[in-house]
Amino acid sequence: MYYPSMTTLVARYPSSALVAVVAAAVLLDISSATQPVAQSAATAFIGVNVLPMDKESVLANQTVVVTDGKIASITAADKAQLPAGAVKVDGTGKYLMPGLGELHAHIPGDTASDADVERTLFLYVANGVTTIRGMLGDPRHLVYRERVAKGEVLGPRIYTSGPSFNGDRAKTPDAAITMVTDQQKAGYDLLKIHPGVPRNAFDAMAAKAHELRMPLAGHVPEAVGLTRALEARYRSIDHLDGYVEALVPNASGSQVFGVNLVAQADENRIPALVEATRAAGTWQVPTEILLVNWLNDEDPKAMATWPEMKFVEAGVLANWIAQKQGFVAKYPQADRQKLLALRRKLIKALHDGGVPFALGSDAPQTWNVPGFSVHRELGALVAAGLTPYEALKSGTANVGVYFGTQSTVGTVTAGKRADLILLEANPLTNIANSSRIAGVMVNGRWLSKADIDARLAGGK
Repeated sequence: MYYPSMTTLVARYPSSALVAVVAAAVLLDISSATQPVAQSAATAFIGVNVLPMDKESVLANQTVVVTDGKIASITAADKAQLPAGAVKVDGTGKYLMPGLGELHAHIPGDTASDADVERTLFLYVANGVTTIRGMLGDPRHLVYRERVAKGEVLGPRIYTSGPSFNGDRAKTPDAAITMVTDQQKAGYDLLKIHPGVPRNAFDAMAAKAHELRMPLAGHVPEAVGLTRALEARYRSIDHLDGYVEALVPNASGSQVFGVNLVAQADENRIPALVEATRAAGTWQVPTEILLVNWLNDEDPKAMATWPEMKFVEAGVLANWIAQKQGFVAKYPQADRQKLLALRRKLIKALHDGGVPFALGSDAPQTWNVPGFSVHRELGALVAAGLTPYEALKSGTANVGVYFGTQSTVGTVTAGKRADLILLEANPLTNIANSSRIAGVMVNGRWLSKADIDARLAGGK
């Protein structure tokens, strides 16, 4: 079993929760997934219903032609002209939407084998995830970023942080400044913040990061607090970290994102936090399903029978069961339920207040198997009050906006990169349909469900 190296975090985030990452907990031999896919000159989705995701609409009975990795045309099926030799995909009764982004992803690093890395990348692709933001970086992720971009490895487009800033690595201002400088020179896309960073080191880090135009994202260290994080113009705050604490006067000693403080939370403070977040331009990546899985009342032994758990080693799964049993025993049901209800209220208030959202589930992580957990996250966002369209937008159109690549990704539009998911049913009417995948196209490479299933099962 491989676990990405992680520095021990402060007590408010249990190490058992944060270190029990599955990155290589893939039991099945899916080594064939590491092979690049030969692709014809053109692919045509015929008679398909298109969800463009530039607005809430369905374009019925269209033919979408893809050539050279881009969407060449979208026309009424009865008027479409197909390029000679195009691969024809029957879209009758199906729905074509943009590929999804997982903006709190993890990739194996450190001592993991290439096979472990490539299996994880394929699990994302198999579930329609065509872009990821890696949030615990490693030098080899820079190599894989390029290999995927060149088509040498089948995987989602990769953006990656460097190794995280935490209470061990970034103890002093000088250490923090050196880390920023080194990561910028190495070519990482962002800086990942973990708990434990002292305030003086954080301030030095933030100043250097802004000087070098390196975005900050991730946790809010307790010594920093939400107000200072917003002042520092975090690009994204993940997990809603710091929000519950900001609702509690003189909060300290927070555990599991504030579960032990939730009874003291003053919800009258929410509107001010929403406005401060909107004014800062800070995005939210709530990873809501992570907290739902940790703290709800579902029997972990029943969770262990979810279909995707067949990709998790038995020992890891046993640890997850024990971890959840420990949470349930430690934190009263009333506090756990109150925290989940408060998080739903925060998500709805932030979203309705104009704060931008990006989809992310924190995978691989406890109960979150790569790719599969994104669809559970969509369901959690809808449970928090977002419409299916709003939830899907956070993982499609908003991904392009977040990265400043909206001219090339995020919607089904002629001229854009052909990252697409073919679905059996409409996710705008039932968000659960996002996981009913009939096939995935990543950068113009088409994988039917049969292809995906064969690769997951170890076939050629």
